[in-house]
Amino acid sequence: MAIHSFDELTSMEIDTLREIGSIGTGNAATALSTMLGKEVRITLPEVRIMGYNEAIEWIGGPEAVTAGVLVKMSGQMNGIMLSCQQLEFVNLVMHSMLGLTVRDYEELDELGKSTLVEVGNIAIATFINALAGLSGISVDLTVPAFAVDMQGAILAVPMAEYGGMSDYLMTIGGNFVCDNKQVPCRLLLSPDIRSLNFLLKKLGVAE
Repeated sequence: MAIHSFDELTSMEIDTLREIGSIGTGNAATALSTMLGKEVRITLPEVRIMGYNEAIEWIGGPEAVTAGVLVKMSGQMNGIMLSCQQLEFVNLVMHSMLGLTVRDYEELDELGKSTLVEVGNIAIATFINALAGLSGISVDLTVPAFAVDMQGAILAVPMAEYGGMSDYLMTIGGNFVCDNKQVPCRLLLSPDIRSLNFLLKKLGVAE
């Protein structure tokens, strides 16, 4: 039976989404390792279904500033995926690829921003490709958008587009491990409800 909101997901359906989250983030870590030219692993990711307000707190609070890379999905799955790049992650990328570190987001120049967009886009695309491969669906991705803002403002985008359909989204969190340091990985996936039902059916966990 079709669901009308994320909070109607069964335990089996959530477990299936968790497995996808684990595989997707593992593939994203492999892609990041290739980009940075060094080993990158990810801790066992935690995949949860959260309300928007809870998700904002989970990332660090509505007033915490972060960099966000946002990609829209279309085709057989409509929605958005957002990569929230906290400062520890930003400096891992900046130091590895450009030999630079920054004290805050205001120090990012155009090259630094372009680098973060590329990394975020590859992480998202790798994740979505894993999801598409496991489910046998086709997903098209837009050119990524980049913003530095308070997390509450960045998450206002999925709230405005999909909040009327569902007040919940899928959060994927873990830590990238590189050079014996752990930096947070925070991904948010918000398909519309029609797409979520189609995905679950293709995965064989819904009628």
